[in-house]
Amino acid sequence: MNTPSPRPSTRTVSGIGVCAGLVAGPVVHMPLPIAEPSPGLRLSPREDHAARAAEIQGASDHVAADLDAAAERATGEARAVLEATAAIAADPTLVADAQRRVVDDYLVPERAVWEAAAEVAEQFEALGGYFAERVSDVHDIRDRLVAHLTGRPKPGLPSCDTPFVLVAYDLAPSVTASLDPAQVVAIVTDGAGPTSHTAIVANAKGIPAVVAAQGAHDLLEDGHFALVNGSTGLVVADPTEEELTTVRAVASRVRTFDGEGRTRDGHRVQLLANIGDPSDAEPAAQAGAEGVGLFRSEFCFLDREQPPTVDEQVEAYRRVFSAFPGRKVVIRTLDSGADKPLAFLTSDDEENPALGVRGLRTAKRSPELLDQQLEAVARAAAAEEAEVWVMAPMVSTVSETEEFVAACTAHGLAVPGVMVEVPSAALLAGPILARAHFASIGTNDLTQYTMAADRLLGSLAELSDPWQPAVLQLVAATCAGGAQQGRPVGVCGEAASNPVLAVVLVGLGISSLSMTARAIPDVAAVLAEVDLTLCQELARLAVSAETAHDARALVRSRLPVLAELGL
Repeated sequence: MNTPSPRPSTRTVSGIGVCAGLVAGPVVHMPLPIAEPSPGLRLSPREDHAARAAEIQGASDHVAADLDAAAERATGEARAVLEATAAIAADPTLVADAQRRVVDDYLVPERAVWEAAAEVAEQFEALGGYFAERVSDVHDIRDRLVAHLTGRPKPGLPSCDTPFVLVAYDLAPSVTASLDPAQVVAIVTDGAGPTSHTAIVANAKGIPAVVAAQGAHDLLEDGHFALVNGSTGLVVADPTEEELTTVRAVASRVRTFDGEGRTRDGHRVQLLANIGDPSDAEPAAQAGAEGVGLFRSEFCFLDREQPPTVDEQVEAYRRVFSAFPGRKVVIRTLDSGADKPLAFLTSDDEENPALGVRGLRTAKRSPELLDQQLEAVARAAAAEEAEVWVMAPMVSTVSETEEFVAACTAHGLAVPGVMVEVPSAALLAGPILARAHFASIGTNDLTQYTMAADRLLGSLAELSDPWQPAVLQLVAATCAGGAQQGRPVGVCGEAASNPVLAVVLVGLGISSLSMTARAIPDVAAVLAEVDLTLCQELARLAVSAETAHDARALVRSRLPVLAELGL
């Protein structure tokens, strides 16, 4: 069975596929954003300006409560995104500035909010790093406040009687986090990048998605059908009946995983799950994940004024460990800073937080937090039967590795490892893995730091692509260091969930792939159809390519099985 062949360029648009799947449905465009209120709108001097200003606080409370309620219903990455957006909605600085503009300048509340938000956004842009990444959140909150103040429907997903393909220039994080896979069968954006919030949440929810598809908004008409291939990144307007038949055939398949990842010739590749919240553990175990390759521990620390106690951490960690008795669970120590600031830890005076005190670097500032966390991990591990490994994020040097390994050893944790997210760690993989017991590559950050491209900026999507040969060469260097020391190297970034890229990663020497649990059956299906020698051949082709596009195309052209699998 073949996937739809490319149509003439006027009927297709190409982007970057970030979540595998072949689907079709009617196109529904995100509604136009809230229009800017006229600068000329002023209150009458006779109006009660204080009362009108109080409306802004009421709108803020309403929007924050709405987002908090949505966060309570969500889990994992989606919950974190909604909670972060709700925090901006409740920001007293924004509200106070808007209220001042009503009282002092006689602005109508909606115009006051618009101008206050513009100033906040400008300040965030100037700060750069994490704050610059939050500008879209500020605009999202601005639109929600204005909508509430003017009695218009809140910004967000359009409604449709049938499941649909959502098309947008870009999606606000809060909108992406609230997507229902039963209603939104695919996402196509002109903007966003392969490691943006849109991509990450779509992957976690299992919604086929194509991002950075420039021209999609103009090509795809409301109500017309579109075919979306989340594997190849191809979007087809008005697909033929033959193409739709292929889509229906692919959709009717139920792919499962037998619990043992391997290539056709029996080479073992552990297929593990990424866990962002204890509630994700049981579904991942039921999906057959061989274990957990990335257990993000930040959920314990976020949205708190004080760090959690050791007892609180023990209880939370045990919930995940208990779901995987006898199986590997890799817990990452606190990865704060940059896009995950903590009130009790993160400095607010860093010009570029992504290059600042984040990950393991925070242990220099607050060593007691790492010590308490390792104590909690050790106690939780002793109380359960999981095989617990521990790794530190944002490791850059050999000395950092030595200090972390020593700290783990002091707490009786026998398998300490490191995250490889910066080029220095990849290039020093040999000596680093002479100390650490394993490495896990975070491809999202490794791509960001290798290509010097903010992974949340859609305008840099072409650079923020894990298929970039420079990134793959660093993966190869890490694997070479692991082989030199006899240590395993895994991947726990979004790249692991791409069934085609997974073949290349295995060929480079990766021994485990950790991903959203729903992606495991597709990755397992492709690996089961290829021999290790073919994986290695394709890895050489990808690493020697000159562009990400060439690397991806070369590998796909040598894997005819993808068409049979609908990938």
